[in-house]
Amino acid sequence: MADQNTTQSSGGNTALGFIVGALVVVVAVLGYAVFIGGDGSENLTISIEGADTAVEKAAESVSGG
Repeated sequence: MADQNTTQSSGGNTALGFIVGALVVVVAVLGYAVFIGGDGSENLTISIEGADTAVEKAAESVSGG
């Protein structure tokens, strides 16, 4: 009879467990931010400085000017 050598690797299961764990943490943080974040009466202002020059340069490169 022929000898059979079988090897098994559990690396795929470890990576899958890590990915699932990271997704659970992300969902938990987002859930906390949504449900505990406040009553919605606060005003939120987000400003990105320097975006106007980036948009202008992108428009110039697209138009070829």
